[in-house]
Amino acid sequence: MGVSCGSYLRDRCSRLFPFFSDPALRSAFYLKLALVLLHIVFVGVLFLFDRDLIEKTKHEPWYTAMYALLFVATLIQYFVTAGTSPGYVIDVQKAIDERDAAARRKLLASKQPASSKNGDVVITVDGRNNCRGNTTAWTKLVMSLSPQRSSTTSLTCSYCNIPQPPRAKHCHDCNKCVLQFDHHCVWLGTCIGQGNHCRFWWYICEETALTIWTSILYTGYLKSNILKAWWADIILIILLVALSISLIFLMLLLLFHSYLIMTNQTTYELVRRRRIVYLRGIPERVYPFSEGVCRNLYLFYCARSSSSMYRLERLPTAQELEDKSRPYTCYDVLSCRCC
Repeated sequence: MGVSCGSYLRDRCSRLFPFFSDPALRSAFYLKLALVLLHIVFVGVLFLFDRDLIEKTKHEPWYTAMYALLFVATLIQYFVTAGTSPGYVIDVQKAIDERDAAARRKLLASKQPASSKNGDVVITVDGRNNCRGNTTAWTKLVMSLSPQRSSTTSLTCSYCNIPQPPRAKHCHDCNKCVLQFDHHCVWLGTCIGQGNHCRFWWYICEETALTIWTSILYTGYLKSNILKAWWADIILIILLVALSISLIFLMLLLLFHSYLIMTNQTTYELVRRRRIVYLRGIPERVYPFSEGVCRNLYLFYCARSSSSMYRLERLPTAQELEDKSRPYTCYDVLSCRCC
C-alpha cells in the first residue's frame, strides 16, 4: 500500500512538474533553490538581529529600498541569465533553414530575388547579413569562415553531426554545440556562450555589488554589538567569513571576464589554447579575434543587446595575425591602435 502510494505521488509530481523526471533538470532546480535560499538566509539573519538597521529603515526607508531593489534585481538577473539560450548551433542552423525555405517560396511566387530579412534570428558574418539557408548553405558558410581547413570532416561535430563555425564547441553537459563557448556554469545550469555571456557578466557585477553591501552591513552590526549577544555574533561572524570568501571569488571572476571581454577571448580558448586547432601556432600574447578594446566592448555590450542577434566570426588570415603580433609603437598608442 505504501509503495503504491509513493508511486502515485511520484507520478503526480512528474505530471505537474515534468523536470522532476529528469535527473539533470532536477539537480539544476535544487541548485537554483539553494542559491535563492542562501540569499534569503544572509539577508534575513541580518534583519533578524540588527535592530539598528530596522530603526534606520523607519527613518531612512530609501536606504533599505535601494538594498532590496538590488537584492531583487540580482535574483531576477540570475534567472534571466539561466533562462537565456547561450546560442546553440542547431538553433541557428534551423533558423537559417526556415528563412531559406520562406525565401524560396517567395521566390517561386514572385519570380524575383527574395529578401533575406525574413525570420526572427539575424546571422551576421563580419558585419554582413547572410541569407543562405539550407544545410548545404550552412556548410558553405562554415567553410567560408574557416578557409584554412578545406575538409568538412574537420569542421563537423562528432556528437551533433553538424558543421561547427569557428569558436563553437560541443558541451557534454548540455549535449549541444554552443556558439563562442565560454564554459558550462553549474550554478546557472546552462552553458555560457555568445547568447548569454553579456547577461552573465551583468549578473556577476550585481552579485558582487550585493555581496559588498551585505558585508558592510554585517561589519557595521558587529562593530556596534560585539559585546551584547555573543551567540548571535558567532553566527554573523561565520556568515561574514562566508561572504568574504564569496566576495573574493566574485571579484576575481568579474576581473577575469572583464579581461576576456576586452581581448575578445573565451575561458575555453584561454585555458585550452594549445589544444584548439585554430589557435595552435599563434603566440599567447596575440589575440586573433580582438578588434581593439573599444570595438570589443561595443560588440559585447551593444551589438549583442538583442537576444536574436548572433555574430559568426571568421578565422583571421595570416596577414592579419602578423599585423596583430607586431609590437606597439609610440605612434600606435597615439593613434589608438589598441582601441
